[in-house]
Amino acid sequence: MIEDDTIKLLRECDAGVKMGISSINEVLGEVKDQELSRILKSSRDAHERLDREVNQILQQYQDEGKEPSAVAQGMSWMKTSMKMAMDKSDRTVADLMTDGCNMGIKSLRKYRNQYPAAEQRVRDLTDRLIALEENMVTDMRAYL
Repeated sequence: MIEDDTIKLLRECDAGVKMGISSINEVLGEVKDQELSRILKSSRDAHERLDREVNQILQQYQDEGKEPSAVAQGMSWMKTSMKMAMDKSDRTVADLMTDGCNMGIKSLRKYRNQYPAAEQRVRDLTDRLIALEENMVTDMRAYL
């Protein structure tokens, strides 16, 4: 049970962190404010560090992880494209990032609760990913 919950939670972290990196990369080229750009790059770097950590643990379990669902990626891309086509402002970027982070937080908390038997280090990693998303929401407030 512990190993099963651990792998399932890791897979969800893997998909979530990849989705975060992809979302940041989608909007980064549109950002005008240097501080907002710095915040996004810093968050992307932190996501990439967590991604490496997730993948190291997945390798220990001989598991390949999980890609974000094609539906989630497609919906994210469509929403981003439509909103940015209508308004290429930093406010729009902050709005998109806030929505994405909030969805990520909700999903990760759900999976954290769904897999209570996961190893402590994986639950801690999940908590760090949630905190990273929560910090991003806070950072985006100044640009909304």
